[in-house]
Amino acid sequence: MLTLMFILWFALLLLGFHVGYSLIFISLFYFFLSGTPQLIGFALEQMVEGVNDFILLAVPFFVLTGNLMNGGGITERIFTFAKTLVGHLQGGMAHVNIFASLIFSGMSGSALADAGGLGQLEIKSMRDEGYDDGFAGGVTAASCIIGPLVPPSTSLIIYAVVADQSIERLFIAGFIPGVLTALTLMIMSSVLARRRNYPRGERASVAEIWASYKRAFFALLTPVIILAGIFSGVFTPTEAAIAAATYSLFIGALVYRELTWNKLFHIILDSVKTTGTIFLLVLGVSLFGWIIAREQMPLRVAQAFLAFSDNPIILLLSINILLLVLGAIIDALPLLIILVPVLLPTVLAAGVDPIHFGIIVVFNLMIGILTPPMGTALFVVSRVGNIPFHVLTRGVLPFLVPLGITLLLLVFFPQISLFLPGLLR
Repeated sequence: MLTLMFILWFALLLLGFHVGYSLIFISLFYFFLSGTPQLIGFALEQMVEGVNDFILLAVPFFVLTGNLMNGGGITERIFTFAKTLVGHLQGGMAHVNIFASLIFSGMSGSALADAGGLGQLEIKSMRDEGYDDGFAGGVTAASCIIGPLVPPSTSLIIYAVVADQSIERLFIAGFIPGVLTALTLMIMSSVLARRRNYPRGERASVAEIWASYKRAFFALLTPVIILAGIFSGVFTPTEAAIAAATYSLFIGALVYRELTWNKLFHIILDSVKTTGTIFLLVLGVSLFGWIIAREQMPLRVAQAFLAFSDNPIILLLSINILLLVLGAIIDALPLLIILVPVLLPTVLAAGVDPIHFGIIVVFNLMIGILTPPMGTALFVVSRVGNIPFHVLTRGVLPFLVPLGITLLLLVFFPQISLFLPGLLR
């Protein structure tokens, strides 16, 4: 029965159905085919219960925060500040690109918000400095995946809900992996810059650094408000999201004065659309997840994996291969919500820390948004940068090497993820 459902689901996806609608459809198909339509009422209650979680309220406000930053002049100030700090290095604009994404990730927590918001500015600036489109687009796409690792991350919020884990511990667990990702990408950028003889920017003076810092000061306070509020216990993650959105609205409208009523309307509309898409997906997966649990799929998957090996490293490597393959053909968010309940019992039985597993899963699935044919980040960067898809795909390939190395480091050295959460105990 489950095999037939998965075949039908893939067929619907190939026909262009939205993931959320397709999951609801095949779930209803299951009830009628199994002769248990009387369970639909109970299953619908489970579906509603899936989105009835206070922590999920953080998602729309973090989405809104990212959109307010993109429309309120915040991204340009962050980019200029990053340029004064690292623009003088060989291939400096690539380092600026990555460093700006690291800063922005502490405000939006979304890969696609980074790609769509900073992407256009980053690619234009790199073109003006003489970088080719493939390299400019490749580093822009690769650096955007830092967002879901560094708090506040919408992907980690979803994982926390699905896996019933502490969002605070997940947030702080992603910080070192996020910085490590930025460093490995910068190393690869340096190697490519030397090989291709990309230019250096002029070293900014102390006065120029100070001036750009003052321009970006209120923007740079956003991650401080979010993280300090959460880890000091002043805010819950949901309250921190509301505070961040309110603060972004304030500085965009009253401090930088770049938010107009027309801009604000379109920002809110875009945020509602994005949130609606996410919650439709959560609804569909909640219903489908109930069916998976009823069919005892997590138990069967755990038995299959553990029969192969109960070594945590081999188990994680096997799961990573599975996720990399699936991530290339299915979008990251539905995979996250569907596979975590299935795979979590397996890794727990092998003694893997669920916080460590969450960071690995999110990072792995973010690599998936850089790999065709799905490659959602590639499509976003291709659109905002006006770069042909095949040129962008070739440009991002070298950056998959440092990302793969980072993924292996996370697997073999759990303390990269677990050191900071351990300090919270």
